Amino acid sequence: MVTRLLYLARHAEQDLSEVSGTAPGEPDTGLSERGRRQAILLGERLRARRFAAVHHGPLRRAAQTAELIAKSLPEVPVYETELAGDHLPHDTDPVGLPPAYAEFLAQFSAAGRVDGPRVTAEAVRRFAGPVGEGPAGGEPVRELVVTHSFLIAWLVRHALDAPEWRWLGLNSHNAGLTVIRYSAAGPPTLVAVNDVAHLPLELRATGLPPDYLT
Repeated sequence: MVTRLLYLARHAEQDLSEVSGTAPGEPDTGLSERGRRQAILLGERLRARRFAAVHHGPLRRAAQTAELIAKSLPEVPVYETELAGDHLPHDTDPVGLPPAYAEFLAQFSAAGRVDGPRVTAEAVRRFAGPVGEGPAGGEPVRELVVTHSFLIAWLVRHALDAPEWRWLGLNSHNAGLTVIRYSAAGPPTLVAVNDVAHLPLELRATGLPPDYLT
């Protein structure tokens, strides 16, 4: 088995002028001008890495982020996949959770509570583990997934083998980078989490709940 380095990036900042609220099911929106700058800088940071593929979710903000990143990764194939979409990753029981978490979970439909965890489980099977074949010389296989905060939170929780409810509260910066190493030699390793070193201060901290910044 060949080591996989899974690079996870949350989409860059979306154009909030197109959005009326923050509840699940809002209209699909593209990137703001600030988001475009975030995506370009993330691509420049990743330019020196050799990637097998870039995967992104179907929503415009993820697709546009991947498109801008890919300009720094010539000849790397880019794929759209529902596995990187914006889904409820787990039908978490709200009993015993803080009231804010319970209120958040109550927003999701019955269909979303079934479909989201199913797709997320498929994403784990596809991305969360070493690969069977890789490049000569033992170099790790690097894949970039441009996705949403929920899937990143779930994969971090999964890598740590933390309780299933613990994906809640793990929020990613727009264009933040998380890297997980999967090797047959041991459990997953978090190489980087929510890294925004590629962004100047004025482009950081977008996409986080307001009370995180107080």
